[in-house]
Amino acid sequence: MKTTSSLIKLIVFIVVTVLATGLLAATIGNFRFGGSESYKALFTDVTGLQKGDDVRIAGVRVGSIDRVSVAERRGRSLGEVTFTVDKSRPLAVSTRALIRYRNLVGQRYVALSEGAGSSRRLQGGGTIPLGQTQPALDLTVLFNGFKPLFAALNPKDVNAFAFEIIKTLQGEAGNVNSLLSHTASLTTTLADRDQVIGRTIDNLNTVLATVDRRDDQLSQLLVELQRFVSGLSDDREAIGASLTNIAGLAESTSGLLKDARPAVRDDVKQVVRVTGTLDDNKALVDAFLKNFPKKLNTLTRTATYGSWFNFYLCDFEGRVTLSNVVAFTPNYHASAARCD
Repeated sequence: MKTTSSLIKLIVFIVVTVLATGLLAATIGNFRFGGSESYKALFTDVTGLQKGDDVRIAGVRVGSIDRVSVAERRGRSLGEVTFTVDKSRPLAVSTRALIRYRNLVGQRYVALSEGAGSSRRLQGGGTIPLGQTQPALDLTVLFNGFKPLFAALNPKDVNAFAFEIIKTLQGEAGNVNSLLSHTASLTTTLADRDQVIGRTIDNLNTVLATVDRRDDQLSQLLVELQRFVSGLSDDREAIGASLTNIAGLAESTSGLLKDARPAVRDDVKQVVRVTGTLDDNKALVDAFLKNFPKKLNTLTRTATYGSWFNFYLCDFEGRVTLSNVVAFTPNYHASAARCD
């Protein structure tokens, strides 16, 4: 009986131990016992990504990388990553794929996140386009810029500093590149405008020097301006009353113009007719304006004797007709000097 009881206990212990070990191994290895769906993603750079690397959603492993290859799209070579994801985690057509660093050794993984757009499900075998992917930050370029700093640090500090940089800049390569690009563009523009900036500073110095020489006048101007504003403040009641009177005057004028509007409208029409007539006879008007000063001088000399005009008969010509027959034609001409 003891042998049988001990055997049963041993079998139970072995079974429990095997189950616990299997559960622990499955937990540590993050083994998946359900089905999976295969997808693809296009990247501009897949350096360091290997078959078997993790595919994660919110930091939780949901799949792995099956294959990394080169794909030609519109004459451009891109990195194509084929990966699997648990069927319990369906992807949407707006899903974004980002390559991130897993550790300082250089291991990477693909992080999936929900993007803006349609929530329609991405069918198995579907491809996440280039516009919805982002490569990993190029640490080589980044760390080369920190060489002078690293030279003054010990290896432990360098490792700690590098890890903090990775955590800070993880997934921000696009923003960093954009910042550096805009900074380079700004410095280039400033360099191209060096002479203009120099002249501007020289002119500003001249202006400031002139203002400094006119310090007393400027102070006086500010004092007078303050007095002017104070005067307006003291007379605000009178100014307000005058504005009220101006409003009344404007209202009265509006009524006057309303009554006179028909007559003004007719006058404008007649002015249009007059200007049209003058334009049609501009040759005659031009001749009149040219001869008017001479005629005016002649009339002025004639009226110098008083408030009347003296007229002299210098020439006379007539015709006398009797019964449709011209009887005679008188013709007279004075030989006085005033008629010459």
